[in-house]
Amino acid sequence: MNLTGLQIIKELERGKINISPFNEKDINPNSYNYHISSDLYELDHRKVLDPLEKTIIKKIPFNINEGCILQPGHIYLGSTAEVIGSDDYVVSLIGRSSLGRLGLFLQITADLGQIGTDHAWTLELTVVQPLKIYPGMKIGQISFWTPIGKKDLKYRGGYSQYSKPHISDWYKKV
Repeated sequence: MNLTGLQIIKELERGKINISPFNEKDINPNSYNYHISSDLYELDHRKVLDPLEKTIIKKIPFNINEGCILQPGHIYLGSTAEVIGSDDYVVSLIGRSSLGRLGLFLQITADLGQIGTDHAWTLELTVVQPLKIYPGMKIGQISFWTPIGKKDLKYRGGYSQYSKPHISDWYKKV
């Protein structure tokens, strides 16, 4: 079951959910609008990416006055401006439909967070046509889901330790 916006506020007040900074204006009927931070990177698109090799990324100038124009055929990594997490609820990040209608694909393959993680989340961004975005803009929504069953497994992945955009660690697993 997915928490309603009012229940997200109650669970935040109880300390069962963390959203920092939090702004009540960003509550929706069953989600919370998160914002993109000023950290933006682009994956090296000049060669074939190989999951067995470390991915090369470059930092993109990204400021509130000029924004950044995302280009089709490129993959960008950003992060949430908020630190988000819960020891009690499953976190799910999705894009905003208003930006999806402009051709932005956000978190299309990695929208599920793990119980017990609490950090700024890496965002994967791609576009179908050039699209300008700005740091601090509402870029996606987060929802919280009630898990069913015993919560005895801890997240073993390493991504929860990062609060800045982070590349794939697939190459380390081989």
